[in-house]
Amino acid sequence: EVSTDDSEMAFCTLANREELNPEEDSVHHCLYQFTRNETLTETNKLLCDVCTQRHCGPKNNISEKKCVYTNAKKQMLISLAPPILTLHLKRFQQAGFNLQKVNKHIKFPEVIDLAPFCTAKCKNVAEGNTKVLYSLYGVVEHSGTMRSGHYTAYVKMRAMNNHLSDLVLRGQSQASETEPVKGQWFHISDTHVQPVSVSKVLSSQAYLLFYERLL
Repeated sequence: EVSTDDSEMAFCTLANREELNPEEDSVHHCLYQFTRNETLTETNKLLCDVCTQRHCGPKNNISEKKCVYTNAKKQMLISLAPPILTLHLKRFQQAGFNLQKVNKHIKFPEVIDLAPFCTAKCKNVAEGNTKVLYSLYGVVEHSGTMRSGHYTAYVKMRAMNNHLSDLVLRGQSQASETEPVKGQWFHISDTHVQPVSVSKVLSSQAYLLFYERLL
């Protein structure tokens, strides 16, 4: 189903995407690619009810052979910014008839702005805001192959984020922070826990990323 309530705003975002220059092998680049504007043509054309009725008359008289398909544009954007943002990185690729693990490092920031990937009418962003900021608080890393391996985690011990309850209960937050939530990072592997630096966290081969809403 295609919504045409406000077609002029359909491909508008909270922040200007043209100013983005996402670096390859980064989360920003992944999000940019996932939310890019696509043109649907040839076998990907969209079934248009309006065009079909205009061409064939009342809907009751339309057979499947008479349906009209048309070129269209498609873009996936975020319509509701979540309190907790979870990013799952695809760490495998097809290699012939087998699956192969992708071990390259994907860069990810300590604070990420989702505004360039949100629709201009994002439901829980205050009018006039051009930033939707999130602070990193957890990372899951996998070492090994597709057949075997080991999961470890990086977690930030920090003060309670009171703004999250505002988002969950009321759908809005009065938060104004733009800096990462302060705290100490720890590396957890089975029963072993040790403090680590933020640079160690940001150099990990992330499989899952967990961010909490700042703004």
